[in-house]
Amino acid sequence: MPRPFRFGVNLLNPTSAEEWRAKCRRAERLGYDVILVPDHLGMPAPFPALVAAAEATERPRVGTFVLNAGFWNPVLLAREVATTDALTDGRLELGLGTGYVPAEHERAGLPWGSPRERVDHLARTIVELRRLLDSEEHQPRPVQRTVPLLVGANGDRMLRVTAEHADIAAFTGARPGAGGTLEALTAEELDERVGRYHEFASGREEPAELNLLIQLVEFTEDRAAAVRPWLGHIPHLSEEQVLRLPLVLVGTLDEVVEQVLAQRKRYGFTYLTVLEPNMEAFARVIEALRGR
Repeated sequence: MPRPFRFGVNLLNPTSAEEWRAKCRRAERLGYDVILVPDHLGMPAPFPALVAAAEATERPRVGTFVLNAGFWNPVLLAREVATTDALTDGRLELGLGTGYVPAEHERAGLPWGSPRERVDHLARTIVELRRLLDSEEHQPRPVQRTVPLLVGANGDRMLRVTAEHADIAAFTGARPGAGGTLEALTAEELDERVGRYHEFASGREEPAELNLLIQLVEFTEDRAAAVRPWLGHIPHLSEEQVLRLPLVLVGTLDEVVEQVLAQRKRYGFTYLTVLEPNMEAFARVIEALRGR
């Protein structure tokens, strides 16, 4: 029997305190299970934003999607995680990744490093973070015995790290491109990446939850017309290939719902995250999928 669906929204835009609280309450009313924030310069600082989100709501969990490990020292990160988990009454989920925008590191005066160095740093951060938070001597203490860990991955080394450590394996359906961009994978390439993850995770006692980041949600009778504005940004894919991308949900409500159900069967994706601009539209999908 498949896992039940969970739905998250990644809130990107800085706002006033009043507007932030209203936005988070709106996400809760729409049925989202997790309120998330990214870790990019120019967007809300993750941990204070999550504390404010939890104070404004009652039901949703809160999480980072995802922290750029290169911005963080593990000891300081452990303090942030434990404090945030305590102040949100144990509702925190921690998402981590290597980062993919070199210009942000340059602006912050931080080294970018090679792909190997960034993965090594992430792996060390996870191990040290677990060690610190598992110690009864660490202060402050989180509420949860183990804060759930989500890791965003695509390459083999990152998939190995995810398989070894993560409670939630997150797939963007894309690979890092030039200059801090992301390049969409075809449906077949994503098949291969998810399959590769399952190879690495074959020895796990408990399977991880699989997450997919949805990039586009649009209800239309003309699916081809909906994706044509995208084609210039992803010239390596044809219109037909774009329509088959798991991260693109376009069509009638019934078509989108069937696509999500088919992707759960094909890939195992049961935790779906949308970006803030798609929050209202995707709420219709959430309503239709509850209990399925």
